[in-house]
Amino acid sequence: MPVSRRAAVLGSPIAHSLSPVLHRAAYAQLGLEGWTYDRFEIDEAALPGFFGTLGTEWAGLSLTMPLKRAVIPLLDEISDTAASVEAVNTVVFTDDGRRVGDNTDIPGMVAALREHGIEQAGSAAILGAGATASSALAALARICTGEIVVYVRSAARAAEMRQWGERLEAEVRIADWADAAEALHQPLVVATTPAGTTDALAAVVPERPATLFDVLYDPWPTMLAARWSAYGGAVVSGLDLLVHQAALQVEQMTGRAPAPLEAMRKAGEHALACR
Repeated sequence: MPVSRRAAVLGSPIAHSLSPVLHRAAYAQLGLEGWTYDRFEIDEAALPGFFGTLGTEWAGLSLTMPLKRAVIPLLDEISDTAASVEAVNTVVFTDDGRRVGDNTDIPGMVAALREHGIEQAGSAAILGAGATASSALAALARICTGEIVVYVRSAARAAEMRQWGERLEAEVRIADWADAAEALHQPLVVATTPAGTTDALAAVVPERPATLFDVLYDPWPTMLAARWSAYGGAVVSGLDLLVHQAALQVEQMTGRAPAPLEAMRKAGEHALACR
């Protein structure tokens, strides 16, 4: 009989998550019989209780909002990558019963950019300063040799991003969202804002844009990404990020590498097309 192992994604809301589609596609491609991957609607209050129900059959968990920080006190150890942004999106249960947290969003962003030929950037811009922006800043700190300009709406967000910049030893400059059109002239632009936020910027995309990394994937393309692509610019999508960070999770949870990126991507594209 095949060994029964479990994994799942937790968060609230969680019904929209593509993680089950991606992980199950990986299990099928890798021939991992007996492996299951589910989703659970879990908020911060319910998280400790859920952890208390987990048995030895569990291999790992994927975490989305609002649990990426709330899970940290429940873990035995977190990686330096996760500690750098105080956010865990991956928990691996080791053979000796320890719970180890990591963040695959950051290396997933770097890998998605590398797949599109972006190994390094002289400077970059981040649109937004929410939860995803800190991971974007950490990713850019690895590949950007110069200034990273972050466009924000509030003084509180500005202060947070300055703190993350200092912590990550990145050269960060804060700019007002009213001037966000200036960001589009950077060699690399990372849009981390909710759906619709950047729609107005589509009208001011420069004639020869460089690279846009838009972390959204549904609906896709965003207005900004569509205009960017129409003008000949390179576009990295949120699905690219999702696939790469999930692939790293699969490798950590199953011990099998490399994860089947193309099978996972095709499964994700099919699921989105059917929505």
